Amino acid sequence: MPKNIQSLERAAAMLRLLAGGERRLGLSDIASSLDLAKGTAHGILRTLQAEGFVEQDATSGRYQLGAELLRLGNSYLDVHELRARALVWTDDLARSSGESVHLGVLHQHGVLVVHHVFRPDDSRQVLEVGAMQPLHSTALGKVLSAYDPVAHTEALEVEREAFTPRTITDLEDFEAVLDMTRARGWAADVEETWEGVASVAAPIHDRRRMPVGAVAITGAVERVCGDGGELRSDLVAAVRDCARAVSRDLGAGRF
Repeated sequence: MPKNIQSLERAAAMLRLLAGGERRLGLSDIASSLDLAKGTAHGILRTLQAEGFVEQDATSGRYQLGAELLRLGNSYLDVHELRARALVWTDDLARSSGESVHLGVLHQHGVLVVHHVFRPDDSRQVLEVGAMQPLHSTALGKVLSAYDPVAHTEALEVEREAFTPRTITDLEDFEAVLDMTRARGWAADVEETWEGVASVAAPIHDRRRMPVGAVAITGAVERVCGDGGELRSDLVAAVRDCARAVSRDLGAGRF
């Protein structure tokens, strides 16, 4: 029978320790708890930190679980389950708004559309399930970048292409948009990705209050925006209500 790899066993034990004890632990605490030399423990922590599985507090020097590990741990929520939970609510949103509705998740440095409800009219439309959208310009992408640490990092690392004259590509301006998104609870895309198209999106959370996706209304600017060019407040409210409803179905409670 092949032997287990000792370094992986030690790394796993370290992650379990960080997950089950205090929120943050120092190097000495970790080494003594696992009966490891400080140098050995530090080497493992440094590797886990480089991979995003562990983070070190700059002030105290203590360690805690990192965002990437939380992202992997969140993978129990199958995309199909998210879609199943959202079906009724997204159908209702499309019916009440008269516009297309998209459900998106983070995937490969972008937003993967996992569900698309057609605009409830007789116009010719193309199913967009499986399509990828950029993180920096779409409403879905901005929401994920604002609430998901992994999406935020990826949005900063990729080239932010200017799709239209309205696309925000400057890093400082983009961060300001994400700050505003977190403050108000929703994101907008008014001709930043496609000319003549506007969108508004809100985040969906699971039972651990982790962001697992986003829902958006998308349509022509003249329908989604009011006379002043601002997104219609009733559509913003409808998208946020839909996101809250799906989040509650996933066990997130009230937001």
